[in-house]
Amino acid sequence: QVQLVESGGGLVQPGGSLRLSCAASGFTFSTNTMSWWRQAPGKERELVATISNFGGTTNYANSVKGRFTISRDNAKKTLYLQMNSLNPEDTAVYYCRTGWGYWGQGTQVTVSS
Repeated sequence: QVQLVESGGGLVQPGGSLRLSCAASGFTFSTNTMSWWRQAPGKERELVATISNFGGTTNYANSVKGRFTISRDNAKKTLYLQMNSLNPEDTAVYYCRTGWGYWGQGTQVTVSS
């Protein structure tokens, strides 16, 4: 069955960095566009970044452009999100998502001093 398992979240101070991972199984990872989303308390889920099947095309929300980098390793069936210069507004549950709309369970990122 399809599985997406996020990891790497945690508590980080403002200005710090985290790298999220999303391990995929149960489908052909290399043929699918993937994306990261996030949902802050009391807010709607928002798109953070997308990446094409072989990683040649990436897109970012304006709020994270220049600070976050989405990448993938198709051999390892893993999606990544490198997050730098984190600020409290980045606090949210982060989710990975397949191109057809399957979601992982999410990983909490908290940016606080």
